[in-house]
Amino acid sequence: MKIKKKPQMSILKTGKEYKILNVTGGKGSQMPNHYSTKEAIIILLKGEALLFMGGKEIRLIPFEFTLIPASEPHKLFIEEDFEANVIMALDSEIKFLNN
Repeated sequence: MKIKKKPQMSILKTGKEYKILNVTGGKGSQMPNHYSTKEAIIILLKGEALLFMGGKEIRLIPFEFTLIPASEPHKLFIEEDFEANVIMALDSEIKFLNN
């Protein structure tokens, strides 16, 4: 199976301790298995997606948030055009697995 286009990420704002990433992607986009080196909070602004984490399927819908523990592998499948903000520590990094 061919991997579809990954969502786009950009830094929206940075402070002394935190940064906010803006993540956008079209229907059918996928973010393969990855993790954050520190905790992160994802807040969905529009669209719909499935987050697979910890053996569970979590449906992301607008104006809800999800806490992603540090070093917890997860992947994302976008079902409807998607925009989210991710809040994480300034020194946190996103690392992809099996790439």
